[in-house]
Amino acid sequence: MSSTLAARATARPTASGPKNDAANPPRGLLPVVLTATFMTALDVFVVNVAIPSLQADLRAGPAAVQWVVAGFGLALAAGLVTAGRLGDRYGRRRVFGLGLALFTLASVACGLAPTAGTLVGARVAQGLAAALMGPQVLAILRTAYSGAAQARAFAMYGLTMGLGAVFGQLIGGVLIRADLFGLDWRSCFLLNLPIGLAALALVKRCLPESRAPHRPGLDPVGVALITLALTGLVLPLIQGRESGWPLWTGLCLGGATALLALFAVHQHRSGRAGGSPLVDTRLFRDRAFTTGLLAQLAFWLGQASFFLVLALYLQPGRGLDALGAGLVFTAIGLGYLLTSTAAHRVAARLGRQTIALGGLLMAAGLGLLLPAVHLAGATGSVWWLAPGLFVDGLGMGLVIAPVTSVVLAGVEPRLAGSAAGVVATVQQVAGALGVALIGILYYGAADPAGAFGRSLAALVVLEVLLAALVQLLPRRTG
Repeated sequence: MSSTLAARATARPTASGPKNDAANPPRGLLPVVLTATFMTALDVFVVNVAIPSLQADLRAGPAAVQWVVAGFGLALAAGLVTAGRLGDRYGRRRVFGLGLALFTLASVACGLAPTAGTLVGARVAQGLAAALMGPQVLAILRTAYSGAAQARAFAMYGLTMGLGAVFGQLIGGVLIRADLFGLDWRSCFLLNLPIGLAALALVKRCLPESRAPHRPGLDPVGVALITLALTGLVLPLIQGRESGWPLWTGLCLGGATALLALFAVHQHRSGRAGGSPLVDTRLFRDRAFTTGLLAQLAFWLGQASFFLVLALYLQPGRGLDALGAGLVFTAIGLGYLLTSTAAHRVAARLGRQTIALGGLLMAAGLGLLLPAVHLAGATGSVWWLAPGLFVDGLGMGLVIAPVTSVVLAGVEPRLAGSAAGVVATVQQVAGALGVALIGILYYGAADPAGAFGRSLAALVVLEVLLAALVQLLPRRTG
């Protein structure tokens, strides 16, 4: 995060209420909000490992299995912007606590689900609960910390997200292999019960309450437009490839585009008329915010899709089980741990170029995987992939936290919830779009090695694009 942006972020007076002292946040704040972040990230990825077991146990058909994954992602993406406004209006700590409680209950419902239909419903509830938490975490970090402390807080946020994503498959594999109390796949969800209850017990004590001034309205027209638009956008991206891209997917995407345009017009007019738009369009006058969103888009387009194609290559392609594939993922995790913990210090020296360096390292790591795939095929050992995965992890660690903090650093505290909702929504939509586009490349090839190679080539381009987009961010001047 550049020093200019950090100075601008801390120079503005807080609009979050007297309890929110950015110089002295409660000691337990980070552990509580990062626990929720880890639970959400873990549940995005761990379900992929659990699918074979739950499919056999619940006698679930292909459509039900798709919705176990898609229901969570769809509910999460559709609810984020509205959740940001709920936090602004009713208090971010209150909405976060509600989301955490619902997420914990929904996790129990997933773990105890007697049928596939019940599991799908519980996963949708999980997604909605995660949507309630996500924007509050970003807004709380933005308003509770300032300066170097804020940079460290976002670094820990990025570390937590990455650990949940990278080690989700390994954790799921270990739980299923251990088969604790005969729970098999159910332990992947029931694990959230003790963790969620422990975090809930600390919410009131450790989280300062903050909200936007003047209790902004809910904007029911805006809520309806953005919910329908994001549902229409994400649903065909999730379901389209599996369904062969039928006519309804194109109609949904076209309708979603029109609804998004209508939403933008409504938000602009509402703001000019003195109303309470869900998304204050003045946010987009800030070059750091707008360019940072584009950088978020490029990064998350590649991130979720890379984890997908790597898992497909290792498991169906190379015949590894969930635990074996999870162990290969640790190569990314090791690189990620090395750089993510130091990303805020690197950013203090390099500013925006920290993100560019991370993007180029990721491109280099993915490039190293191309010859490694051929070596793995020739020798039979997938560990030829480890050096490339390690370098990719190094790059990830330099991107996740800085690319989030640079978007939010200059946002006024009163707009923190709205901005956080937009950032979290871009992350989710980009992930769904990346999976759809890279999935087309992967499944369009005749063999797993060729499919993985084609996907890697496209992902290298995305990481180079990320490094280029970063050059449009404001320069560091301090």
